[in-house]
Amino acid sequence: MNAVPTVQIDDERVRVTHWRFAPGAETGHHVHAHDYVVVPMTTGTLRLEEPSGTREVRLEAGASYARRAGVAHNVVNASGGEFSFVEIELK
Repeated sequence: MNAVPTVQIDDERVRVTHWRFAPGAETGHHVHAHDYVVVPMTTGTLRLEEPSGTREVRLEAGASYARRAGVAHNVVNASGGEFSFVEIELK
């Protein structure tokens, strides 16, 4: 099952996408072309399938984090309920 992305803004400077994940939904493997910020809208656990292995991370609603371009992973909702976050890519 795929996560559902809704692009809210996409201009020359930023792309803002609201991601919604049903339990077990995933993004599919991808590589980030831009630096980005994630703003969790809900609290839950995501499984990150990365080249170096798989790990689970607990995210708290409103506790943002940033990562650099080049991150490669598949993101899977490992929570029992829906999970969502807003991703802000800096072009």
